Amino acid sequence: MKAEIISIGDELLIGQVINSNQAYIAEKLNSVGIFGDKMTTIGDNENEILSAFQKAYASHDVVTVTGGLGPTHDDITRSVVCKFFNTDSIINDEALENVKRIFTRRRSVPRKINEDQALVPRNCIVIQNRLGTAPGYFFEQDGKYFVVMPGVPYEMKAMMDDFVLPFFEKHRTGLVIRHKTLKTTGIAESFLAEQIGDVHKIFPPDSGITLAFLPSSFGVRLRITAKANSVDEAENKIHDVETKLHSKVDKYIYTTDEKELEDAVGKLLSERKLTIAIAESCTGGLIADRITNVSGSSDYFERGIVTYSNKSKVDELGVPSELINKHGAVSQEVAKAMALGIRTKSDTDIGISTTGIAGPTGGSAKKPVGLVWIGYSDKDETFAMQFNFSGERRIVKERAAQAALELVRRRLLKITE
Repeated sequence: MKAEIISIGDELLIGQVINSNQAYIAEKLNSVGIFGDKMTTIGDNENEILSAFQKAYASHDVVTVTGGLGPTHDDITRSVVCKFFNTDSIINDEALENVKRIFTRRRSVPRKINEDQALVPRNCIVIQNRLGTAPGYFFEQDGKYFVVMPGVPYEMKAMMDDFVLPFFEKHRTGLVIRHKTLKTTGIAESFLAEQIGDVHKIFPPDSGITLAFLPSSFGVRLRITAKANSVDEAENKIHDVETKLHSKVDKYIYTTDEKELEDAVGKLLSERKLTIAIAESCTGGLIADRITNVSGSSDYFERGIVTYSNKSKVDELGVPSELINKHGAVSQEVAKAMALGIRTKSDTDIGISTTGIAGPTGGSAKKPVGLVWIGYSDKDETFAMQFNFSGERRIVKERAAQAALELVRRRLLKITE
């Protein structure tokens, strides 16, 4: 089956809101064998919305719509849906009780404008909203499906997970499509491709398998896609390709699917019962932020300090001022002293530091913008590694934080170049 994913809202067209709904819906539909082959974004205009509905419904098996279900005058999706399906709207008792329940929790009383959100097209199946006040609508006519959901991402996701996906999983027909993503870091896309080599030596051209390279500032994702006649066949195909990729580039693969590098590092620290502390200068707390995004990180993360000024490096970490005067704050010597200082002060197993020039100012011929030293210290060794990152200030900081976490992962796994 083919799907068109429609998003409604002027805020999307003017760039005020990033449309994350489309990507989520496409990925989830794909997992139940529905291929999203078109995405459409339109403003809060009745004629344009109606025209988009007509075109999408005529050429696709599944149409999803998000946005425009709120209580204000510019939320017109429900009225256009009613016009499209030639029906009126009625109050849905369960949706109305949900609105009242939400306002009771807020210690407030719903107004008529709020209660009107319980209005739904007469001939739809109502998708109840357990996280908000606007219900969704589900239509099934002549072998086609039309799904309407709120534009609020977490409300839409709950409806997709609770109702839409289970429905299509139950009524699945045709090929099964499965994906798996291997996340790599510390290697450029072109070098990664060289290491992997000819992909058709990994899988034949007509095998129903594809491999996509998806680069970002954090690394390159390898997305394996398999099409097959059954779930087991698709998953076996993916497993075979994954095994072959690990044999070629295993040291660069840090996790799969939804996990991030900080999850992988946290798992390694927990398994080894090790603790870590971070002293950050150019990254400004990004590493500590990522580490503490992981639930349970208090088991291994002792502290993080942003020592941005030279004075703070001296006062908080015990870096000798003569060292800074001689080599500069952005140097191998200072990065090592920072890592050793934070490890000693916090009494942890590992200390990490960053010091660099994120730009766009502050660089020189000898120390250009993008230069970052990352220090590492444990009971056996203290050293610092030099990195030269490209990109604007935020990208340099993010890449430095990623490199610091990857350095820890590789030391824990004893991976060498």
